[in-house]
Amino acid sequence: MQAGRATPDVIIVGGGAAGLMAALTAGRRGLDVLVLEHGPEVGRKILISGGGRCNFTNTDMRAECFYSANRHFVKSALSRYRPEHFIQMMARHQIPWHEKKLGQLFCDHSARDIVHMLLAECRAAGVRIMTDVRVGAVTRSDVFNVQTSAGVFVARALVLATGGLSIPKLGASGFSYDVARQFGLPVITPEPALVPLVFGQADEAWVKTLAGLSVPARVSCGKVAFEESVLFTHRGLSGPALLQISSSWRAGLAVMLDLLPGQDLAEHLGRLKKSGSKARGAGALARWLPQRLAQSLAELYAPQRVLAEWADRDIRAMAAQVHHMALHPTGTEGFAKAEVTRGGVDTRALSSRTMEARDVPGLYVVGEAADVTGWLGGYNFHWAWASGFAAGESIGAAV
Repeated sequence: MQAGRATPDVIIVGGGAAGLMAALTAGRRGLDVLVLEHGPEVGRKILISGGGRCNFTNTDMRAECFYSANRHFVKSALSRYRPEHFIQMMARHQIPWHEKKLGQLFCDHSARDIVHMLLAECRAAGVRIMTDVRVGAVTRSDVFNVQTSAGVFVARALVLATGGLSIPKLGASGFSYDVARQFGLPVITPEPALVPLVFGQADEAWVKTLAGLSVPARVSCGKVAFEESVLFTHRGLSGPALLQISSSWRAGLAVMLDLLPGQDLAEHLGRLKKSGSKARGAGALARWLPQRLAQSLAELYAPQRVLAEWADRDIRAMAAQVHHMALHPTGTEGFAKAEVTRGGVDTRALSSRTMEARDVPGLYVVGEAADVTGWLGGYNFHWAWASGFAAGESIGAAV
């Protein structure tokens, strides 16, 4: 914990991705910046991300890859801080990286390289960071007064960067929401996102029989669809495609699975039938589906006759189950298993260019604390970089 003046220009509450980016950006403009982190170290969510290698951004950075009640809000920040800007900073620190599927960029070595880079940039910019500091009451007259376990700090600008409610074991809290409400900013109800879904008794019984199986699938909910892998678990469904669709799912909606995307099972089975195949349900389906899945589907839906004796309607019915399976989630596995939080401080109360509250000069909200949720694959980290940069640039010009 680094002590210092009690009257910095800027106080940033939260030492995660967005808070550190806001700090180093404002610090580069010559401001006295103080970061207050309630945990023992900064960047803990960065450290556990991407299997310890941090999926730090994505090459396909579009506004359409984000959810918000104010759907155009992200455009300004994303246009001014692009993936190449973060990559340039990594190059200065000689951090190697690689691209995986779907434009996802990861560190070659460790996510800790990202944290070390951000800390080095903060040091170079003169940013002070205090860890193990609990923040209590926040009041405002012409300046913000922040009461903490390390004393009272006063600043003209306050940045809320404490994230959302996901991953409570890392100390997630609703602090940013509470302060926002205190100053009259509306908060859209926070909910788990990028999270496994759970099911009622009927669907759950079938899903559990396939626990541990991962299959390519197209998962849709309403008009939204993602095609990647789905993982069957003892509690429900997970895997990249399912996590993606969880951000669109709402209670009462069905989730549709296409377990053989890009193919036509009816056509496959029709050809096999014409060949006079003596295969029965599981044996026929296993030509295109994993054995366990084929066996499970055959037990539920396949006629007990050999394929050559199936009626055309039997083939159509089986194809419908494979390509248009409807499951009905009853909920999610909650914030403990959610990668991010959906909802947060209503972005309609914020400037899209600066992240500053429209009616509370000097108050900024960045990163996951705001109602912005990205797709899986580096989008949420990039929102942290872009929103933190936008706030840091604005504070530097305004204070």
